[in-house]
Amino acid sequence: MKALVQTAPNALLYRDEPDPAPHPGEAIIRVEAVGICGSDMHAIHGHDARRPVPIILGHEAAGRVLTGPLAGRRVAVNPLVVPPDCPFAQEGRPHLSPRREILSMPPRPGAFAELLRAPEENLVEIPEDMPAAKAALAEPVAVAFHAVHHGARLLGRPLPAARCLVIGGGAIGLASALVLIQAGAGEVWLVEPNAARRETAARAGVTLARAPEAGPEDGSCDLVLDAVGAGATRAAASRLARPGGVIVHAGLLPGADGLDIRRLTLQEITFTGTYCYTPAEFRTVVGLLATGRLGALDWLEARPLAEGARAVADIDAGAVAAAKLVLIP
Repeated sequence: MKALVQTAPNALLYRDEPDPAPHPGEAIIRVEAVGICGSDMHAIHGHDARRPVPIILGHEAAGRVLTGPLAGRRVAVNPLVVPPDCPFAQEGRPHLSPRREILSMPPRPGAFAELLRAPEENLVEIPEDMPAAKAALAEPVAVAFHAVHHGARLLGRPLPAARCLVIGGGAIGLASALVLIQAGAGEVWLVEPNAARRETAARAGVTLARAPEAGPEDGSCDLVLDAVGAGATRAAASRLARPGGVIVHAGLLPGADGLDIRRLTLQEITFTGTYCYTPAEFRTVVGLLATGRLGALDWLEARPLAEGARAVADIDAGAVAAAKLVLIP
């Protein structure tokens, strides 16, 4: 099979790789689309020791099953693999398991390839006419769905009465804003410094997409979702949350600077991390995407897998207006 392989920091080669063979309980999927995630970018830049080179990255995948009971079906792939005997899995929170594995991290090759092996229980069927690039959004949108509803459970007021702010207009940020709108949030802001991404968010239905300096006033937001996770965005979240509000930290950039612990303490602001999603949430999101309840999903851009290295370079250069780049094998 052809695959996009990371061979060194900032080095991606499109080359031949051995076809994968399924382990018991697994299937082989012909990949039809795979998204480029921020965590892929982090690894490509050489900042993720969990992903030693050479490695096939990519975990936001959709395609057609070639083997096993689901052969012939089109599916979205839940990349999070957790042993069923794990206590966290038995509690319904497998995403918190210390034994979790994810496609694109050893020992599981990722989906920047023509073929992928994955557990059969991780495959969620999609309609035959659903575009693969849109189905590949299931994983990042599931991350956003979990983050939004995790934060909403911590609010001291109903979501329809809440002013909500998303920091960052990438895929997780934009998806979070769309999930908030779909869930009936009272007011949904998105702040993003890149004008092209603000335009993309506005076209997707986020009417309050603004530059950071034109966002809501300090201390006015009930729910703040930081989809960037940098020092500057943590500082902004600390400043913008209202007394008694909630900050949900979804970004995975390194560092812990920017968080105003004194203000969080004095104003009883809840700060929580968020990671991945449950299998039930992943399935719910596939349904939302397939039925159009999160909009037209036209905020992605598709490119050939063979041009993956150029796509990564364009993301690094800030030359991509789309919230998500999807590669097509």
